Amino acid sequence: MRAFTIILAFVSAALANPLLFADSQQTPLGNQQTTYPGFDVDLNERRLIQLEGQQPVWLTELDKINLKAQGVGFFDITDTPSLGLANSLRSDLKPQFPTPNASDLVIPVIKTLSSDGPIQNLKDFTSFRTRYYRSDTGRQSQQWLLSKISEITSLHAPKSLQKQISINEFSHPWGQNSIIVRINGSSATDDSIVIVGAHQDSTNMWPFLPAPGADDDGSGTVTILESYRALIAANYRPTKSVEFHWYSAEEGGLLGSAAVAQAYEARSANVYAMSQFDMTAWVKKGTREEAGVITDYVDLSLTEFHKQLIDEYLDIPWVETKCGYGCSDHASWNKAKYPSVFTIESAFENHSPNIHSTKDTYDYSDEFSFSHMLEFSKLAVAFVIELAGWSKE
Repeated sequence: MRAFTIILAFVSAALANPLLFADSQQTPLGNQQTTYPGFDVDLNERRLIQLEGQQPVWLTELDKINLKAQGVGFFDITDTPSLGLANSLRSDLKPQFPTPNASDLVIPVIKTLSSDGPIQNLKDFTSFRTRYYRSDTGRQSQQWLLSKISEITSLHAPKSLQKQISINEFSHPWGQNSIIVRINGSSATDDSIVIVGAHQDSTNMWPFLPAPGADDDGSGTVTILESYRALIAANYRPTKSVEFHWYSAEEGGLLGSAAVAQAYEARSANVYAMSQFDMTAWVKKGTREEAGVITDYVDLSLTEFHKQLIDEYLDIPWVETKCGYGCSDHASWNKAKYPSVFTIESAFENHSPNIHSTKDTYDYSDEFSFSHMLEFSKLAVAFVIELAGWSKE
């Protein structure tokens, strides 16, 4: 209870002293303005917030912003208070994951991966002033991404494969929808699903300021988009069904992924494995280029499998690291009792210092690396093929 008391005390202090969160380029979080053109948000709206190890508590939207600014991980469970309850029995299941054994299928696909698409797609995606989920430009950026996915599908998937692909919006009340692309599996007896995800929204510390969000999480967004392109261009036909997810409102407390996970839980969807890609571009000067394998709030068996994929298919090593409670969308699936993993650009302490600011662009620093991103596209391709199989019928 002491930790939560400290957090609430800090929030109260922040509201009393808004300059605590301000720097020379930021608007103080205690700004008294109540309406913002282009944004549909009420800073006084009360939301049900869950912090690590604590009972949910009602806080305001402004309280959420202050918590975010201090790096406090949380779930906004206002709309999903029962996430994980229907799947409580899944906690006893021990999923089995194979030793990577499909290199003859994986390697030809990863050889077709290119930085050309990610470079142009990220340039376009970061051209929106902000992708904040309650903003007009956040909705516009989501529609751009939806259109780009459709365009890539039309250009690269053979006509016969297109019949197995569905592209859908998962609607949310705040207007920026999540996107779900499904490649139907060929098996008549295996209904399990392999999911690759990233979050499409961005935010500044003060969410009404510009937020290009190149690394967080424009990088993950275009990383998995390139993996999807390469797979469908190879006429990939999975045995298990495969889905690519682009979540809305991760920065608002995992709102989009929690809503999607709850919907899957409600229909007893058989999610075999989920992998999150959130920040894949940064290589800090003076550090070893590596993939950060998150070890907290993940499925440990799937995490070990992930390490094996990195050893087998990537040109960089892995390092174990932690990111804390509710740090990205894998946590929603973990909470719903589905196996999930998360791989980030580096050891957590070496991730980009520019996230949630106007400096989070692809051209601000040469520490932002498209070749590093491509290693994570390899990982997504390997994850899909190794777990979902490839039907050659």
